[in-house]
Amino acid sequence: MTAVVQPLNTEVNRNDAKSEGRSERKKQLIRRLVTHACIWVGVLLSLFPFYWLFAMSTQSTAQIFGYPPDLLPSNQLWTNIKGVLGSVDLLRALLNSFIVSGALALLVMFFDSLAAFTFAKYDFPGKKVLFGVLLTTFLIPGSLSLVPSFVLMSKLGWVGGLQALIIPGAANAFGIFLLRQFFESSLPNELVESARIDGAGFFRTYWSIGLPMVRGGIAFLGIFTFIGAWNDYVWPLVVLVNPGTQTVQTALAALNTQYSTNYGWVMAGALISVLPLIAIFIIGSRHFIANIAAGAVKG
Repeated sequence: MTAVVQPLNTEVNRNDAKSEGRSERKKQLIRRLVTHACIWVGVLLSLFPFYWLFAMSTQSTAQIFGYPPDLLPSNQLWTNIKGVLGSVDLLRALLNSFIVSGALALLVMFFDSLAAFTFAKYDFPGKKVLFGVLLTTFLIPGSLSLVPSFVLMSKLGWVGGLQALIIPGAANAFGIFLLRQFFESSLPNELVESARIDGAGFFRTYWSIGLPMVRGGIAFLGIFTFIGAWNDYVWPLVVLVNPGTQTVQTALAALNTQYSTNYGWVMAGALISVLPLIAIFIIGSRHFIANIAAGAVKG
């Protein structure tokens, strides 16, 4: 009797294990499906504003304000683009924005990484106090500096020039704080000490040892700075008095006239201004993702 019961119990346990395995696989499959469904919903919600911008840029003002709204593209895209190019010097504004945004991104990446490397890996008198003062600048609204900055640019004779957009933003507290965290977590002190023992100076250590370890953070800061400078509107509107030095945002604002606004033109201009940002983001994000693991050091 015992010999008969034991195989039966073994078979029952085996069947129970198979049933539990199938149930667990079903649960995992359901979780994956739900996760993928949430991801796709998020992607579609994120892409819809861009599609809506494209659809409106192909419509006339009457179609844009029509009810119910037309979600499908129309045939007015080229007409709207020609209207934008005929009303404002958008190509010149795009070039100016490229110059300002590119120069700012390069300067911020260099100066902020240099300062962050110093704060993270070197000790000097007043280091903590200076870094605390740097962090307090986060509490000051940017609008408070508009008038003093304009007065300074006026005394330097830079009002109306692109240098008034580039030089004041060549370094910022956010980038220093961000990269300082990258340097502290990704660059071991032993590597810095080894470089010193080998005779490397400060700048050689920064350039050859420090920067390669935080390329991902620098790439992110460059993308963030470029997009922020490209989308900046208030400061260029204040300091750029010459139409030949308009940036994209101030040029698009000129399409809003006092008596009427062709929103098809505005949407077409916005579409043109967004395309370079998308390209920059795709290129920079690939570099950021590819190098984010390179800054990590296994202990």
